[in-house]
Amino acid sequence: MPVTEEMGNLWDLHHQGHWIAITTNGILKSDGRAVMGAGLAKQAAGRFLDLPRVLGTHIRTCGNTPMAFPGMRIITLPTKHHFRDASDIGLIQESLRQVQGLLTQNQIDRLYCPRPGCGLGQLTWQQVRAAIAPVVDYRCIFLHPIG
Repeated sequence: MPVTEEMGNLWDLHHQGHWIAITTNGILKSDGRAVMGAGLAKQAAGRFLDLPRVLGTHIRTCGNTPMAFPGMRIITLPTKHHFRDASDIGLIQESLRQVQGLLTQNQIDRLYCPRPGCGLGQLTWQQVRAAIAPVVDYRCIFLHPIG
């Protein structure tokens, strides 16, 4: 299935009432909160102050897997095992497979996503797009950032 792409700003779309994906990693701080210290994860943690604690609990009990936060209209999308490492293309694929189930379970018909693993994750969009094409459907829309 072709990967759906649009131009846009993730936070503008979230402000308009849409669900968005936030890229994350699987590391916890000593207090049990998820490490969300850079990029989109840091932005989300700044907007939703309870997110690192709740995500930390999820990681501790379920592992480094996606989670839906209906009250925040956010789905976490693990792309890294450790925040210091480059993104893992296999983890991105598996995370997006699981996201498909969360979309169905939460009756979400559209999820706006960053280009996972690109930027701080050190992967190219060409690598990622080819790898995720078999696992995503029309409900996941990947944004090319504006500006």
